[in-house]
Amino acid sequence: MASGWAPVDDTVAPRDECAPYTTKRRSLLATRFPVDTLVVPSGGIHVRANDTDYPFRPGSDFFWLTGCHEPDAVLILHPNAAGDHDAVLYLADRSDRSSSAFYTDRRYGELWVGPRPGVRETTAALDVECRPLPELPEALARLAPARTRVLRGLDARVDRAVSRWAPTTSSADRDAVLAQTLSELRLVKDDFEIARLDEAVAATIVGFTECMTEFERAAALPNGERWLEGTFWRRARVDGNDVGYGSIVACGPHATTLHWVRDDGPVRPGDLALLDMGVEGRSLYTADLTRTLPVGGRFSPLQRQVHDVVYQAQQAGIAAVRPGATFLDPHRAAMRVIAQALHDWGLLPVTPEESLSEDPKAPGAGLHRRYTLHSTSHMLGLDVHDCAQARDETYRDASLEAGMVLTVEPGLYFQPDDLTVPPELRGIGVRIEDDILVTSDGSRNMSDGLVRSADEVERWMAGEAGRR
Repeated sequence: MASGWAPVDDTVAPRDECAPYTTKRRSLLATRFPVDTLVVPSGGIHVRANDTDYPFRPGSDFFWLTGCHEPDAVLILHPNAAGDHDAVLYLADRSDRSSSAFYTDRRYGELWVGPRPGVRETTAALDVECRPLPELPEALARLAPARTRVLRGLDARVDRAVSRWAPTTSSADRDAVLAQTLSELRLVKDDFEIARLDEAVAATIVGFTECMTEFERAAALPNGERWLEGTFWRRARVDGNDVGYGSIVACGPHATTLHWVRDDGPVRPGDLALLDMGVEGRSLYTADLTRTLPVGGRFSPLQRQVHDVVYQAQQAGIAAVRPGATFLDPHRAAMRVIAQALHDWGLLPVTPEESLSEDPKAPGAGLHRRYTLHSTSHMLGLDVHDCAQARDETYRDASLEAGMVLTVEPGLYFQPDDLTVPPELRGIGVRIEDDILVTSDGSRNMSDGLVRSADEVERWMAGEAGRR
């Protein structure tokens, strides 16, 4: 087996375009912990069933710092005398024909899974010192517990290696601060990240268009939601890495379930189809868009009434996105529209002002939430709910800054069994979601290329149907 092979091509790929950005990010992180060693794993491959694995996707913080897609890798940042940190990336070397693993290892051997970058290739591509993974245990053993912070929960080997350190409240807090800091540093996107998000959004818009043109075929199936889900997944795999999260394809009353991911229901003419989907690009940045479309191409008067209110609420939310505004301002603006409409329809037994009170003990506070359920925005980036470890004072309670990307996604959901609403409203769910970049003088709707208003939706669907 070891003989009779053609020579291996030993040329290496050019430096990856992300390398200058990841170098800056590592330096930025280092300034927050000038005397501490930082350990950030990529995570490992997880078993799906017996001897089959889930596709691997590196941890977002690790990828933000390295651009490396490899499993089981670990980045260690060592403080140096210059006040910066030296980065060393430990990863598995190639399992090529020079190793027995090439023939015997079904998970990593290149005869089984194909060529993958090793130490030499990754050093050249990512502009970071790389070392073979077998050297990692000794490197971890040399670390001083009082001056080391670890991003835990991603790699059991790393967690076990540092478990010799006596667990204390102080060490747990130190590690938590590392996770918080990484989330907070990722709140403002650089030019490279914004470009990758634009690519993911563009691919997502194509996927939505392809799904809409498949309504007729999906309607012929008992579980047509699955057909639409698969249509979008194909686009995600062609133009990106995968879907950024489990696609929500919710038709008819399923649209009132916020996280309907079973996607196994019918697609019926006359119903609405709520599609909440996003392509995760090859650089792992994900879009997150929602449109609610009439399966037959036209809204009924009642469907249009609900859709129009959600659209107006979203317009108000997007208009509130600008530097210096608080993160919650878009939510407050959207909810004012929602609460007023619910009051006008006779569904809100208190005034909009009373329902919108942020004092949870105030009479009537929050009654509108029965029909809208969720917040209007979340940060977006490498994770669909990005920067989740950030403190409230830097995220939820903070001001928006240029370079932040957030969703604006109000919705109205009238449950099929909700006796507080008229029967004709029950089972209608509408959400509209776009990805908004905060700019120096306002905002940019990154997904503005996908129509939103009811009139635009109907014209778009008629035009696309005519081109089939």
